[in-house]
Amino acid sequence: QVQFVESGGGLVQPGGSLRLSCAASGIIFSIYAMGWYRQAPGKQRELVAAITGGGSTKYPDSVKGRFTVSRDNAKNTVYLQMNSLKPEDTAVYYCNAVLPPITTTARPRFNAWGQGTQVTVSS
Repeated sequence: QVQFVESGGGLVQPGGSLRLSCAASGIIFSIYAMGWYRQAPGKQRELVAAITGGGSTKYPDSVKGRFTVSRDNAKNTVYLQMNSLKPEDTAVYYCNAVLPPITTTARPRFNAWGQGTQVTVSS
């Protein structure tokens, strides 16, 4: 059974940083590209970072230079370091495996989603 458990969210002031973690189970983690998606109220879920099994990364322009995705295949965990956070980054953040091609609009591989982790950027 595929399962993703996200953690690390919280309330942070503009310009602050957070590091999110996502532990995956039920999949052969190391062979899949992984991604972080976010969904803000009233908006569609969007991909904000992707990383291939080999470590290549992809970001949309909205977060490029501020967000960094990484993975630890030994721990079946993917991370998202978020710096210089802005109010528009406020959303629930989820992880999932990502279907190729690995572009900024890549679709999630699995229908299973975790509970997500809330990130709120506000002064």
